[in-house]
Amino acid sequence: MAGTQRMTTHSAPDSRPRPDQVSVDASLVMPRPLEGYHHVTHVWSLADRSRTWIKIREPRDRILWFDRRCFQSEEDLLRALKKLDVACVPEVVEVGDTGFQGFIEGRTVGTWRWWASRRVPDAVFDQLVELFRETARIKPDMLTAERRCTADDRPKDGDSGGFLERLIFFMRSQVYEANKLAFGELFRKLGVTDESFSRLEEHVSGLTGRPFCLLHADLHRKNLIVDPNGRLWVIDWELAMVGDPLYDLATHLYLMRYPKTQADRMAQEWCRVVERVSPGSSFGWEQDLPRYLAFKRAQSVFTDVIRESLKLRERNRFNWPALPGTTRKLHRILAAAAEPLGLATVATQAQIMSALIQWHRTTPTHLRKTPDPS
Repeated sequence: MAGTQRMTTHSAPDSRPRPDQVSVDASLVMPRPLEGYHHVTHVWSLADRSRTWIKIREPRDRILWFDRRCFQSEEDLLRALKKLDVACVPEVVEVGDTGFQGFIEGRTVGTWRWWASRRVPDAVFDQLVELFRETARIKPDMLTAERRCTADDRPKDGDSGGFLERLIFFMRSQVYEANKLAFGELFRKLGVTDESFSRLEEHVSGLTGRPFCLLHADLHRKNLIVDPNGRLWVIDWELAMVGDPLYDLATHLYLMRYPKTQADRMAQEWCRVVERVSPGSSFGWEQDLPRYLAFKRAQSVFTDVIRESLKLRERNRFNWPALPGTTRKLHRILAAAAEPLGLATVATQAQIMSALIQWHRTTPTHLRKTPDPS
């Protein structure tokens, strides 16, 4: 296990101008900002360009980052992808010395009427398959965007086991241990301890090596936009990384919650297209996909226990009406991760509810707040 992890869960200060520092036609400002977990996004129209819309994002204060971030600048990565002829990514619009992402007009896949069945239309499905083909062909040495991690902190190309080890190490050091003072006792009452990571490592060990490529690493419905012409655009490349291509498929399947028939079809189509552009990319996928999905279920325990606990706090008061729903959600998450985390028993809903109330009552107020970005 690499011991030189230099990442952090906290967002780095954003040096981009604030909305009121950019010259725009104020009459065309979208009246309400777009609310995201990490950012508040304002959509503006440039005064000197016809129909050019840009996104200006303001990082939310005191927000935790739960994922490794590989690239220094999302805009630089988008520029690099454009040079590599990846068509489905937003343009970067240069305003003075600063680049801003172009705003894509359309609807996210998450807002469509198909959401109830979780199935996506074939036209969207086929474009997602094409996206996997595009990213699988992009090898580490093809990317010009600056990386955050040093060369000695990157697994060797094809070392899928080392790639997953680093993800687990990040989760342990930068999510669990970094927040242990505030949440350690809550995790313990839910059955999650330091030993859970050893059990997880054992459960997911033995990955087949596959050639590395670019990964979006966050392909869920809200990051997929279909414009009025039916063209699919993929946004929010902030968590993109370089690594095992199967991880991107696993993350996508985990987040999309496809019906089984469509999930099976996506896996088969993924195998077909990645092998065409990068032979060996699907080797061992049938054995390793369940391992990556197990990791995603375990990861959800650590991120969602913290996030959902913090959501119960509203203006320094406990949100009692939200407690039953939060309890049910955490129970489902713990049950799903019981095997990879080696939980002998899953905490009951009554035990989870009691643990959340006790956490609220006994944890000092300053520890119940998200740390400042660093």
